[in-house]
Amino acid sequence: MDVIPADRKIFRTLGRAIRHYDLIRAGDRIAVAVSGGKDSLSLLWLLQTRLRWVPVRYSLTAIHLDPGFPGSRPARVEDFCRSLGVPFHGEQTDYGPRAHSAENRENPCFFCARLRRKRLFELAAALGCSKLALGHNQDDIIETLFLNIFYSGEIGTMVPRQTLFKGALTIIRPLALTAEKEIKGLLSRKGWPDMVNTCPSAGVSSRAGVKKMLNEIYATNRKIRGNTFRALSTVRSEYLLPEVPRGRRT
Repeated sequence: MDVIPADRKIFRTLGRAIRHYDLIRAGDRIAVAVSGGKDSLSLLWLLQTRLRWVPVRYSLTAIHLDPGFPGSRPARVEDFCRSLGVPFHGEQTDYGPRAHSAENRENPCFFCARLRRKRLFELAAALGCSKLALGHNQDDIIETLFLNIFYSGEIGTMVPRQTLFKGALTIIRPLALTAEKEIKGLLSRKGWPDMVNTCPSAGVSSRAGVKKMLNEIYATNRKIRGNTFRALSTVRSEYLLPEVPRGRRT
């Protein structure tokens, strides 16, 4: 798994995000959530590989929560992590089936994500990690903006660095400046295993619909994607409306 010239761009983008958002410091113990998807596999490889040349020393531990769907392959995720020399902690859960059962009256993705998030926090603390790295990329951040607008009635998204529990845990998203297409390119070049998402809601979720809509809009003008991401940090609050009291008809 050597670094080739084609990989240099993604390393530069990763490094820029780490420096700009102050994501990693010397001595950090970082838990990396590894689902087996392209983003989390890429994130783990990038963070581990860059240790060859960066002066800042940190340590990684991979955490995998199997959602419990038939056909999942946690052993392949473990093999990948161990091939990088990264300690691995895996757990079998029933979060996926529960999210799609009569027990859940919410959106399946929201229910499952909430359970995973809570358990990741617990495991990071138990493993002595003060930071939890998630594989959300730049496109995920843009899509979350529209998901919040459409389904929550608010303007907001995921942030690259978020401190929780009075500083005990910090969530970091080192791929915050990395486009999804760059990650797909890396995955293709490396020939990593295609760990298919076995969730029955995959591809039919609200996020999938927003992604489709955005890709159609991006195709009309190559500047739209970049402008949308820049808008997330260029807010002209004087041109936003005062809050309207709930329940008032408009």
